Amino acid sequence: MKLPSAWLPRALALSWAGFWMFFFVAESQAWHTRIGASLPWVGVGLLFVLLALVPWRWELVGGLLLTIVGLLAGVAYAIWSPPRLAAVSRVLTTVVFGVPPVAAGILFLRHRRAVPPNP
Repeated sequence: MKLPSAWLPRALALSWAGFWMFFFVAESQAWHTRIGASLPWVGVGLLFVLLALVPWRWELVGGLLLTIVGLLAGVAYAIWSPPRLAAVSRVLTTVVFGVPPVAAGILFLRHRRAVPPNP
C-alpha cells in the first residue's frame, strides 16, 4: 500500500511563507523604509516561516495552526485592509493571505489521518 505524501502541503506552506517573507523584505527595500518600521513586518514573515515548519515535526498541531492562522489572516486583512484599496486588490490579497495556509493545514490533517500509526 502506497502512503500519501506530505510534500504537497509542505511545499504549499513553505511557498506561502517564503512569498510573504520575500514580499515584506522587498517592499521595505523598495520603499526605503526605516529598519524600525519594517521589523514588525519581517517578524510577521518569520512567524509565517515558523508556522510552515511546525507541521514537519508535529502534523496535527501544525495543521491546526496553519488552518487557524490562515482563517484569521484572511478575515483580519478583509476587515483592516487599506480603505482606498480597490475591491479586486482587496479580494486577491485576502485570498493570497488566507487560502494557502488553510489548504496546507487541511492537507496536513488529512495526511496525518491517512498514515497508520507506528506499532
